[in-house]
Amino acid sequence: MRLGFLLFFLTVTYGHAQERLPLYEGEVPNSKPAANRERDEPNALVDTLTFDVSLPSLTVYLPPAGHANGSAVIICPGGGYHVLLTKREGSDVAREFNKLGIAAFVLRYRLPNDRIMVDKPIGPLQDAQRAIQLVRENAGIWGVDPSKIGIMGFSAGGHLAATAGTHFNRAYIPNPHTTSLRPDFMLLVNPVISMTDEIGHVGSRDNLLGSNPSRENISLFSNEMHVDSLTPPTFLVHSDADEVVPVENSVRFYEELHRQRVPAGLHIYPTGEHGFLTAPSFDEWFGRCVFWMRETNVL
Repeated sequence: MRLGFLLFFLTVTYGHAQERLPLYEGEVPNSKPAANRERDEPNALVDTLTFDVSLPSLTVYLPPAGHANGSAVIICPGGGYHVLLTKREGSDVAREFNKLGIAAFVLRYRLPNDRIMVDKPIGPLQDAQRAIQLVRENAGIWGVDPSKIGIMGFSAGGHLAATAGTHFNRAYIPNPHTTSLRPDFMLLVNPVISMTDEIGHVGSRDNLLGSNPSRENISLFSNEMHVDSLTPPTFLVHSDADEVVPVENSVRFYEELHRQRVPAGLHIYPTGEHGFLTAPSFDEWFGRCVFWMRETNVL
């Protein structure tokens, strides 16, 4: 990392409680020359929606001085790989983690689009890997324990987080220092896990893989097929009444984690819509995440 970029990090850390950083220094891998059309739009249901991300970024949220405990969470907002809920499933959650002494990093990952990407299915995964790489390589600057860097995702963001947790053995980005790209734990909230016809979310699959995906890509991005003994410890939370992303996504992933003896937790609510817009309350489901983090010693 060049000195100027490092000094910028230092300014961010000690000058502000939060700051948005470009994810890459220089050229974004797997990108085409294209106009930047990213924009935030108000939304009555979820407050803010972010569209057309082509220049990925990471917003740093650090706990108050003297309150940090070393844990960190990279947050991947959901939105079906079409849009990002950057406030409700991003900055709002990051600030709650800060209250617990946890550093949080909200990832604005590229939204798959042939206009901006050479190979769109791997674009979001590249950005998730880069976020892990960036936080781990600068852990000392941000007061983070490099062995307690987790990833959290909502809906399609949960798919991205789970992909990062099951595909870390292959680097989809330059990794000259062979930095570990494995998240130390995962928090998956009503996640899309599978790309299969049986239980997958068609909208997320079409946006990520295209309307006629190959069998190879369906298999590659169906994360329940890639769980092994090195998959990070995982907490999953879902609603049995979810009519957007079937609860079977979380159940199937948990079953594979259990089969591989990976420490895992699963909580299923009998009611509640996708995204937990009205129920269960934030304190209820988030509290269960935090309880699991304490039980597994990542907090």
